[in-house]
Amino acid sequence: MISWSTVDGRRSIRPARVTSSEPSRARCEDERVSRPLLRVRKTGALLVAAVIAFVGAIPVAGARWELTPILIIPAAVFVWAWRAGTDVFADRLRVRALFGSTTVPWDRITELAPDERGQVSALLDNGNVIKLTGVTRDNLPKVLAAGRQELSNPQQSPD
Repeated sequence: MISWSTVDGRRSIRPARVTSSEPSRARCEDERVSRPLLRVRKTGALLVAAVIAFVGAIPVAGARWELTPILIIPAAVFVWAWRAGTDVFADRLRVRALFGSTTVPWDRITELAPDERGQVSALLDNGNVIKLTGVTRDNLPKVLAAGRQELSNPQQSPD
């Protein structure tokens, strides 16, 4: 399939993007650029709540110019809800926050375990623990499958 694109007012023909199960391996300034196999994000209800809070703060911010910085709070919540999450690659995980991200190779992760609220954390080989934003007990099997990792349950002691 061929699609049309317009560059500088001229039409050019480019082949349609072919998808495969392998991640793309484009190179950019000696840094590997690839798309995640799975993106796990917070619930979309946070985005809706941030928009509603922003719209609700507009009359307050419009009353006095000193109150306009109040619009930063719902805007920051929106950006955080949009950005924060865990990206799963075949060879690594990338945990993203409002500012910055942490990349962890799969071979450094010794254990993935949910807490009492169902949020999953990764125990690293050096003893550090990283909370995997957006990953819960329910979607952990999807994360492991996307990262091509096997699910193993620890043996339980007999009662």
